[in-house]
Amino acid sequence: MSQPSQFAVFGHPVAHSLSPRIHQAFAQQSGIALEYRAIDATPEAFAAAVRGFFAAGGAGANITLPHKGAAFALADERSEAATRAGSANVLSPLPGGRLAAHNTDGAGLLRDLTERHGADLRGRDALLLGAGGAARSAAWALLDAGVETLTIVNRTPETADALADAIGEPARVHTRYWDDLANLGSYDLILNATSAGVLGGGLNLPMSLVGARASCYDLAYGAAAVGFIAWATAAGARHAWDGLGMLVEQAAEAFALWHGTRPDTEPVYQSLRDG
Repeated sequence: MSQPSQFAVFGHPVAHSLSPRIHQAFAQQSGIALEYRAIDATPEAFAAAVRGFFAAGGAGANITLPHKGAAFALADERSEAATRAGSANVLSPLPGGRLAAHNTDGAGLLRDLTERHGADLRGRDALLLGAGGAARSAAWALLDAGVETLTIVNRTPETADALADAIGEPARVHTRYWDDLANLGSYDLILNATSAGVLGGGLNLPMSLVGARASCYDLAYGAAAVGFIAWATAAGARHAWDGLGMLVEQAAEAFALWHGTRPDTEPVYQSLRDG
């Protein structure tokens, strides 16, 4: 009897990850036998841990903080989405011990926003808070979805400028200084891609950013998103969503890459939402 295929998520820390639960649920739904575990690897040990996993027959790996950039650098081939983001959240084995990098974060974000929440992103004036790996994926995805303008604000302005330069659409993509947030006017789509909530900090955002029918979205979920969601609600946002759906949808994109079938995400999302 053949052994189930081996999958894992690499992070540091990683014990909190919902990925094992999500992929086991997808596998059960799809009738696929697999084993999926969480592997805690420090940045110094990450490359060796990943190579060891795949050398032992690993069939696929998800990558979470703080290793997405390292996963991109480790790969021998990279998808367009990974290349644009400069980071990878999925690694797949290639012949000869080589690795392919993918990034499903942007696709997961769009599916959650447009299919689960019914958001029409076309023509929106969007504000993106943050310019790190998650923000890079979000920026490209929003432009692909047809936002009218994208304003990127980051505490380190050079990082925001680098992202805008990489996109190369100065008529649509602008950067502003964090200290100028109170003077930027209002937006009808605001995304929080900073690590403030994850690190337990606050953003202290002006409520004037929220337009009359604005939708606000935090790429984090659970406790990490509470502060931003509370701010958006208090500021009168029409919608305020966290990133749990994005987590499920990016996992489904990875599952489809590995298994050739895309699972039904809604039951898994509702199960996680219900706790």
